[in-house]
Amino acid sequence: MSRILAIDYGLKRTGIAVSDPLKIIAGALTTIESSKLISFLEEYFKKESVELILIGEPKNLDDSDTHATLPVKRIVEELGNKFPAIPIKMIDERFTSKMASRAMIDMGMKKKQRQDKGMVDKIAATIMLQEYMREHM
Repeated sequence: MSRILAIDYGLKRTGIAVSDPLKIIAGALTTIESSKLISFLEEYFKKESVELILIGEPKNLDDSDTHATLPVKRIVEELGNKFPAIPIKMIDERFTSKMASRAMIDMGMKKKQRQDKGMVDKIAATIMLQEYMREHM
């Protein structure tokens, strides 16, 4: 059985979440430097079967592009060229970082832990994946 992988792509860091093989549970996988995303995925795909890549599409409240939309579109194109057998779906990522910060507070994380931007990124990816699975599984 294969997994679904979600990516919260940023200019500096990228949060990654993955489903279990039965696609019931979404879990935070890691946060990596964005420049290392492709090589990380190459290694990950050697070990795990992934049937779909979700990537957050940054949009403003009025649906216009943000400063991060073009870099995300570029990485989607690069991922498509590098991994043509795996479909890629862009999904709305609005509010996921805020939801991640709220989740960290709700989990009782200390302020210093909540300031870890890498933690926010992988939790945001997990939220995107959870929402997708809730709506589509």
